[in-house]
Amino acid sequence: MLIPSNVLSIDVDASDVIDDGQPKENGFIYIPSRRQTDKVQCYEPATMKYLGYFPALKPDEVNERVAQVRKSQKVWAKSSFKQRRQFLRVLLKYIIEHQELICKVSSRDTGKTMVDASMGEIMTTCEKIHWLISEGERWLKPEYRSCGRSMLHKTARVEFHPLGVVGAIVSWNYPFHNLFNPVLAAVFSGNGIVVKVSENASWSGCFYVRILQTALAAVGAPENLVEVITGFAETGEALVSSVDKMIFVGSPGVGRMIMRKAADTLIPVTLELGGKDPFIVCEDVDVPHVAQVAVRAALQSSGQNCAGAERFYVHKDVYPTFVAAVVGIVKSVVAGPPQSGKYDMGAICMQDHSERLQRLINDALDKGAEIVAGGSVRDISEGAVDQYFPATVIVNVNHQMKLMQEEAFGPIMPIMKFSSDEEAIMLANDSKYGLGCAVFSGSQRRARAIASQLHCGVAAINDFASNYMCQSLPFGGVKDSGFGRFAGVEGLRACCLVKSVVEDRWWPLIKTKIPKPIQYPVAENCFEFQQSLVEGLYALNIWDRLRALVNVVKMLTEQNSMVNTKRSD
Repeated sequence: MLIPSNVLSIDVDASDVIDDGQPKENGFIYIPSRRQTDKVQCYEPATMKYLGYFPALKPDEVNERVAQVRKSQKVWAKSSFKQRRQFLRVLLKYIIEHQELICKVSSRDTGKTMVDASMGEIMTTCEKIHWLISEGERWLKPEYRSCGRSMLHKTARVEFHPLGVVGAIVSWNYPFHNLFNPVLAAVFSGNGIVVKVSENASWSGCFYVRILQTALAAVGAPENLVEVITGFAETGEALVSSVDKMIFVGSPGVGRMIMRKAADTLIPVTLELGGKDPFIVCEDVDVPHVAQVAVRAALQSSGQNCAGAERFYVHKDVYPTFVAAVVGIVKSVVAGPPQSGKYDMGAICMQDHSERLQRLINDALDKGAEIVAGGSVRDISEGAVDQYFPATVIVNVNHQMKLMQEEAFGPIMPIMKFSSDEEAIMLANDSKYGLGCAVFSGSQRRARAIASQLHCGVAAINDFASNYMCQSLPFGGVKDSGFGRFAGVEGLRACCLVKSVVEDRWWPLIKTKIPKPIQYPVAENCFEFQQSLVEGLYALNIWDRLRALVNVVKMLTEQNSMVNTKRSD
């Protein structure tokens, strides 16, 4: 399980992403524009410091990049699993040795804290690499299946071949992992890949791709096997039109547009479209422990939650105790510029998102909700005020409020009480989303029973988001949370052309021949023969099967005798 001592070390140029504290020529405070141009402008959401820009690629430029990757993929498709594992080990070694750099880049580009970056970016990616090294080849080797009664003389197997060029459009909330996740699966299964990184996280994505490209070059992979492109909607549409499969992580609205575009070329699509995950707390739990987990779930990555909990349902018997415990924790939560000190939360990445969060809270307050606690924000510059939103606990909520129905993507904990397990299940399922859930109970059987009735793709029993650290498991949802899976066996094989293959088991000693009664021209008793054959293979009673098989042998013998007689005449 350890990295062998002979694994290559790589040197990736990071001179343009390291903040040495010295004034930069372009280190001014950036005021975002609502107008899209031919440039993707990048800035630190925590400080509004300008980071630079990248081109918004036009369709012909996207097509050119895809063509380059397609040429390289034809070479990589013939690579061995040994070479692919070598690439993963080189990558893993670099990540482990450069954790601080990777986390700082993520923190500067998205506003998250170093701890959140480590948990959400580094650990998940390392676990995925480890799983691919350990099990990836096993799940991509031909898989033999049963042949059935009529094909006992055959072998049947499933083969997994590369699709060609995979396209991915990924979100901003985990810029390192969201890039590496599709790339690792695509490359290990023999594909090339082009990833459009979010316009809200292009600065980090364009650095992270250097790590991938350098590691691939170190093991002798062809150039241009992995590419990152930057831009807006036009860039993404061009990518969908030119690849062999699409993976998308983002909003339901954009997911629908991608499906419509993918229909033009009939390529497979995997959609992970966010969620409104319920967090259910039964009355028999350890309240202080579960309260800590709940706050972490709500504030995951400074409120930029990929699989974060957004609805909290607490049994009425422990509701006051649980709310009091949560309030005590949240009041201690401090948000601030993550590169300037030790803070519990960082900034919000997206422009104007604080205003949207406030609108959701105002709607809830107008309908009877009450704010019972809020965290604090410190040490922020005047230009970055709008990028912060304090952790907020809100009670007396109901499902008529937008806060309980729309994905918030923010550090807000709406807490609602329930009286029975049946009510908790009903409330949890009353959502257009169905990504994940977390259920807490002193009885594991009870928690399991509740989780089994929730309509979602991911469930954690007495824990939160632990599924994602089990990279053998598929990840994805239902309803407006999308469909298809990435991660796990299912996600790996989703990057493949799945081919069914049947061949003779004892070739050339036993070959498949068409029985005489159904050879052209067919015999008069052809249907009687076929009917007896079906009964001989599938009749429920063994004596009926034996009788039918005797009849089959009899007809074959008679047919052969007639043929021999004609030959002698």
